[in-house]
Amino acid sequence: MQERHLNRDIYFNEQSVTTAKYVIPYIREVKAVDEGTTVLEVGCGEGGNLEPFCRAGCRCVGIDLDGAKIRLGRSRLGPANVSLICRDIYEVDPQELPAFDVIFLRDVIEHIHNQERFIGFIRRFLKDDGVIFFAFPPWRMPFGGHQQIIPNRFLSRLPFFHILPKTLYKWILTGGGVSEDCIASLLEIKQTGISVHRFNRIVRMHQYRVLKKTDWFINPNYEVKFGLKPRKLYVLNRVPFLRDFFTTCYYCIIKP
Repeated sequence: MQERHLNRDIYFNEQSVTTAKYVIPYIREVKAVDEGTTVLEVGCGEGGNLEPFCRAGCRCVGIDLDGAKIRLGRSRLGPANVSLICRDIYEVDPQELPAFDVIFLRDVIEHIHNQERFIGFIRRFLKDDGVIFFAFPPWRMPFGGHQQIIPNRFLSRLPFFHILPKTLYKWILTGGGVSEDCIASLLEIKQTGISVHRFNRIVRMHQYRVLKKTDWFINPNYEVKFGLKPRKLYVLNRVPFLRDFFTTCYYCIIKP
């Protein structure tokens, strides 16, 4: 397990840096992000992704189920123009919140159950001319199973073994001394992991229009994590099945 998974300050700062340098400029190519822009993040955690939006003068709302992360986020962001809410998004009446110019989910959709329902549901919080930004690691990429959270040093660095059949995957985790709670989390991720192909199929099913999309061979977040310069995936991103093995992060902006 990496230090960033234990030290939430490191994680907060990583989110803030990558969102400021890559996510906001990416969104600005199709939608203004400036003072007064309303922004909703689903699965906001401590709010690291929202910090640069706040600095840009946006009016931000973050929603997350983890109360401890929400409390930490409130202490980190202080009296900024942001509201952090600890609730299930499905239990929020859209009339309780303003309609948003930008909704974004970064490293979240791959954890959500019934993504078909969610991607159709979230549009009710969007302005007529609003956009939704997604960033996620496709399931079949080397660490799509989030095995980097495993305490076992060898298994946390072992790529692709998360795509093994469930029984064999669980057997390896158990043999590696991984706790039952951690195994349960990893198996849940195995259940909710999403491919680029399936994501795009759901987007079409709900009649969204894709404004911009990028397959990243080197995830922009790897710059702050590992010092690697982001690189886009070419050629292989046109091969539906193979692209998931080589795309470490998929960016996509959609609108109804």
